[in-house]
Amino acid sequence: MFEQTGQSFAVPNAGLRISFITAEIVRVQSLQAPARASVAVLPKREQTTPITVTQGETLTLASSALTIRVDAAGHVDAYDSVGTPLVIDYRGEMTPLKRDMDAAKSALVEAEGHSLPAAPAAAKLQVVKQLRADEHFYGLGDKTGWLDKRGYVYDNWNTDDGRPHLEDITRLYKSIPFLLGLVHDRAYGLFFDNPYPSHFDLGKESSAYFYYSAAGGELNYYIIGGAGLTDVVRNYTYLTGRTPLPQKWTLGYQQSRFSYETEGAVRDVATHLRELHLPADAIHLDIDYMDGFRVFTVDSHKFPDMKKLTADLLNVGLKTVTIIDPGVKVDPDYAIYKEGIKQHAFATTPKGEVYVNQVWPGDAVYPDFGQARVRRWWAKNQQILTDLGVSGVWNDMNEPASFRGELPDDTVFSDDDEPSTALAMHNQYAHNMDQATFEGLREQTGKRPFVITRAAYAGTQRYSTVWTGDNRSSWSNLQLLIPQLCNLGLSGFAIAGTDIGGFLGDTTAELLVRWLEAGLFSPLLRNHSCAGTRMQEPWQFDGQTLDLYRQNLQLRYQLIDYLYDLLEAGTRTGLPVMRPLVLHYPDDPQVADLSSEYLVGQQLLVAPVLMPGETARSVYFPAGDWFDFTTGKHYAGRQTALVQAPLGHLPLFVHADTLLPLRPASEWVDPATETTLTFKLFGTRGEYEHYQDNGSDYAYQNGAYNRYLIKVNATGQASVAFLHRGVTPYQHVTVQTPTQTLQFQLNVAGNQYELVR
Repeated sequence: MFEQTGQSFAVPNAGLRISFITAEIVRVQSLQAPARASVAVLPKREQTTPITVTQGETLTLASSALTIRVDAAGHVDAYDSVGTPLVIDYRGEMTPLKRDMDAAKSALVEAEGHSLPAAPAAAKLQVVKQLRADEHFYGLGDKTGWLDKRGYVYDNWNTDDGRPHLEDITRLYKSIPFLLGLVHDRAYGLFFDNPYPSHFDLGKESSAYFYYSAAGGELNYYIIGGAGLTDVVRNYTYLTGRTPLPQKWTLGYQQSRFSYETEGAVRDVATHLRELHLPADAIHLDIDYMDGFRVFTVDSHKFPDMKKLTADLLNVGLKTVTIIDPGVKVDPDYAIYKEGIKQHAFATTPKGEVYVNQVWPGDAVYPDFGQARVRRWWAKNQQILTDLGVSGVWNDMNEPASFRGELPDDTVFSDDDEPSTALAMHNQYAHNMDQATFEGLREQTGKRPFVITRAAYAGTQRYSTVWTGDNRSSWSNLQLLIPQLCNLGLSGFAIAGTDIGGFLGDTTAELLVRWLEAGLFSPLLRNHSCAGTRMQEPWQFDGQTLDLYRQNLQLRYQLIDYLYDLLEAGTRTGLPVMRPLVLHYPDDPQVADLSSEYLVGQQLLVAPVLMPGETARSVYFPAGDWFDFTTGKHYAGRQTALVQAPLGHLPLFVHADTLLPLRPASEWVDPATETTLTFKLFGTRGEYEHYQDNGSDYAYQNGAYNRYLIKVNATGQASVAFLHRGVTPYQHVTVQTPTQTLQFQLNVAGNQYELVR
């Protein structure tokens, strides 16, 4: 028996509610699950879709895309539109891993200094699915390890872990409980919208099943279908939101350190960037710009005139980005602390006392971001920064981190207007902080906010870009870059990056250049290093390193319009900039776990050197024809070739019949000066849609943008046309083919482009 309400089906004998959000998205809930809003899922996502119901021993619910079968025992199986199994509940016995060590011997081994894998924590709920021999797993945000997550275990508990980020680290700063599965070329997604501590075993315990478990909350997950991995990503981001279009300058290079401690140090960095002609768009200020690490303050001795500093930097094309941590210093003379105490804005102990831990300023308290009124207060405080001319805010330490042990699980936080606990709200903490920051910047500046966050939950992509946290200056951490950023992209975070060169430890000249090459097309491109490590700006090394660094940055700036086009398209498709090859070639077994190459969009293939001393590397080319970006050399697809890659040269390839937008040389991004653009053809024909707006505010939402269609046919004839016109267009457009260069000029009426004869 079942009870139907619209597209929702209560199945009392199974204790479940099955709801069709769309034809391709189905929600599975416990009947006991409270009807509360999710921070991850956008409201009003339901679409009307016909559902066919068949009642027998098994309840069968079918849309045009998914068929769900629920039996009396509560097993839930999902099939695609032709009846092929996608994800099936496991009905056998579970067999925990055998450990040949008792508690006493384990204690001895750990006393010697060896760490042993921890057993999974006790779980309140568990979902177990069948695991097939040819199944692959992706997503889960920026977990360590390789691209394919099969065979590993992971935990969702936002953690500031200072150990080296190797593949045995099961949890880091972000909790994105979204898993993509691929069997042959059939794809599905599972999104477990539960912020409590949770655990994924993706075939480590058994080759017969994989499972998800959580320490609290109620059963609440989504089965996501689609014709392929791209559709699963599209559907997931339809559910949780897509990365909004950023300001264009944020795609430029950004220089940072913990810390540039004085105004003089910041000005010195700016001078070097400009005098050495290093393309760059931002300088970041870490915690030392503050007065005693008090957030929303400036140390007037180290930075006597912050407003003039930011203005002077803007005059040479450099934005200022400042760090903000959630920990507010306990200081009765400090305005932010006094206001927060007065407004009851901080988390408390179960006895009602303000909870105190320790972070950079010493004793500190934690804003209760689950409350809308606290988020509004935090948003208002951004005005202190924007009034000083700050262009972006970097949220750090927001797991939340603490120096005197983790916050107790029973620390009282709020879930909207209801009291909750740190156990329930911990993984959502950064998400709520990022939302507050985003909304404050948007309201105060009218521009698209630039927010960077270390911690996140599913859906945080609506408010913030991310980076992968405190990596190390090691080749092993460089090798994490591609799988981490690609899986973040599949998990909804279209704008992400790593600390170029590594944050902890001393980089080398070779490692710094190779890291820049590998991350050259990560949307967030920032060099950041830790206090006490060697200075990591490119001019701190030899002249060759500086020259190679500059050449790579110039290549990045050449292709910023391509990256911007991808991000604009991503606001409609949910697809990221950096993509694993398996996203577009799911039927190619060679790319299922390929962690050393990536695609930029669908047209560029990047194969960086990831090992020291190598000057050539093996490159796998997927189906199609490919051309070397620099030399034009042709490579046939579905084969491997040895490609020369001396230090400073990034192996970069373009899919045949691609038109690629190339910017004129510039040292920073300024859309107001963009009067010309070149489209270069690789192959014999091509077609490309290009997007242009003011790169700054929200006027594009009211039609203030241009969309161009550039075509070259097989005979070499080219055309440039408007698909939409809403802002001042380019005066000149160049189309380069392998045999000719064609110049187009906007006519006097300004309504079309004409070939200059």
